[in-house]
Amino acid sequence: MDVNLAVLIDGDNIPSAYVKEMMEEIAKYGNPTIKRIYGDWTNPRLGKWKNILLENAITPIQQYGYTQGKNATDSAMIIDAMDILYSGKVNGFCIVSSDSDFTRLATRLREAGMQVYGIGEKKTPNPFIVACDKFIYLEILKKPDSATSNDSKEPTAIKSDVDKITPKDLRFMATTIDDVSDDDGWAFLG
Repeated sequence: MDVNLAVLIDGDNIPSAYVKEMMEEIAKYGNPTIKRIYGDWTNPRLGKWKNILLENAITPIQQYGYTQGKNATDSAMIIDAMDILYSGKVNGFCIVSSDSDFTRLATRLREAGMQVYGIGEKKTPNPFIVACDKFIYLEILKKPDSATSNDSKEPTAIKSDVDKITPKDLRFMATTIDDVSDDDGWAFLG
């Protein structure tokens, strides 16, 4: 059975620079049949998204910010997610946000038997991360710029700050290893 996914992006909360790698990652889990991004498109801050939306066939959903500081975009995403859930057209959801306001939505979708993939930045609060079946950090998807790569043939010394590793860092590393491991649980590093 093909896995059809609804991809719902919080445009107020996710930088446009991650879209290409994000869509490639989502394709590993299923066919993104519904792709929507939510935001106030009258806001110049979202202007960088225009070409990216066209290149990736992502439908922009206009949501005016009726009152400053309120979550109008979040509410629109939640309403659409529930409509999509009851349409029966998808087997899973990708909620793209670094906002813990989607924790209950992820839980509710899972209760309905949906596979839920969360995608966001490292700053994403833990309640949203654990509410998803799988959470993918955008920072691990972004390829480094060629200008910053080290073309030197000489190995460089790496300083170790093992004492500074936090529990959140350990969860990030465990998730990353899980992302690249095979069916037997082996992750080949190199």
